[in-house]
Amino acid sequence: MNKKVYHLSHIDLDGYSCQIIATKVFENIEFYNSNYGEEIGERLREILDNIEKDDKFKKYFILITDLNLNLNEADFLQNSVNKSEKDIEILLLDHHKSGEEVSQKYSWYFLDTKRSATKITYDWFKSSGGIDELEEYVDAVNAYDIWLVEQKKRFEVGKVLARYVMSSREINRIMFPKDNIKYIEYLLENGLKLINSKDAHIVLDDELHFIKKKFFISGKNDTLENLVSHFVVELLSKNKDAMSVYYKDKKGILTYSVGNTSIIGNLFLVNNPEFDFFMDINSRKNIGFRANNKMDVSLLAKEVFDGGGHANASGGRFGEFKDSFVYGNIKKQIEERLLQFS
Repeated sequence: MNKKVYHLSHIDLDGYSCQIIATKVFENIEFYNSNYGEEIGERLREILDNIEKDDKFKKYFILITDLNLNLNEADFLQNSVNKSEKDIEILLLDHHKSGEEVSQKYSWYFLDTKRSATKITYDWFKSSGGIDELEEYVDAVNAYDIWLVEQKKRFEVGKVLARYVMSSREINRIMFPKDNIKYIEYLLENGLKLINSKDAHIVLDDELHFIKKKFFISGKNDTLENLVSHFVVELLSKNKDAMSVYYKDKKGILTYSVGNTSIIGNLFLVNNPEFDFFMDINSRKNIGFRANNKMDVSLLAKEVFDGGGHANASGGRFGEFKDSFVYGNIKKQIEERLLQFS
C-alpha cells in the first residue's frame, strides 16, 4: 500500500487507544498527539509541513481521533489540503458534542456522541480485520471514557488503564514525541496482555510499576528513577547536536521541562564533556542551569536572564518567552536571546 498515514489524537487513554488500533490497521503510520487549545493548530501545521516534505508516497491520509476541531481549525486544514499538490485524504472520528457544527459542514468529520473515540475507531476499521483481539480492551476504554459505571468490571479496568497513561510522564513529549508515544504504546500493549486475567483491574494495578521498569531496563536493574534518568540522558546524548545552544564561546544543551534537572543535567555533562552547560526552560518561563566546573553559570543566568545562584547551579527567568508545543520553536527563542549577549 503506497499510502502514508499521519494520525493525530488526544493525550488521554481514549486518544492513545485510537492509535493502538491504528497500529493494527495501517503499515506506514506516523503518530502525533495534542491537547486542546493552541496545540491542535501547531500539530496540524506540523503534519501538513511534513506531508509537503515527504515524496515517498503517492497518497497521504490525515486521521484525527478524539479531538474536535473548531471551525477555524477545520477550515485551515481543508484549505491547506485544497492548495496542496499532494493527494491527501482526511478523516476525523470523534465523540465530543462541541464538534457538531463542524461535522455538519465537512463530510470527513464523523461525530457520534454515544461512543468513545476508541469504540468509534474500532468499529470504523473492524472490517479491515486483525483487530478482533482488541474488543475487550476497547470495551473497557469505552466504559471508562463515557462513564458506564454500571459495567463495573470494564469500568474498573478502564480506570486503571487511564492511570497507565496519566502516570506516563517519564519521557517528555515535547522534546521526544516519538519516544513518548512509543513508551505509552508499550504500557498499553502490555496492559492489553493482562486484560483477560481474573480480577484484571487489580492485576493491571499491581503490574504497572514493573511494566515501566521493563521498558527502561537495558542492563542492570535499578530504581525506576535512576533507570529513567539514564534513559533520558541517552536520548539527550543521541540528539545533542540538534539541541545544542551557544553562549559566547561556551556550548550548552537546551531541554524543556525535562524534570529532575540536577540529576539529569549533571549526568549529561559527565557523559558529554564537550558541553559546558546544561539549561532547562519550562512553561512558567523559569530557566535552570547546571555546570560541571567548566564555567560559572551564575554569570550567564545574571547577564541573560536576570537570575543568579551558584557557579554550577543557577536559575533565571525569560519573561518574553512564548511557550510552544514544538521544540524547534522553543529553541529558536533561546538562541535569539543568547545571541544578544554573545
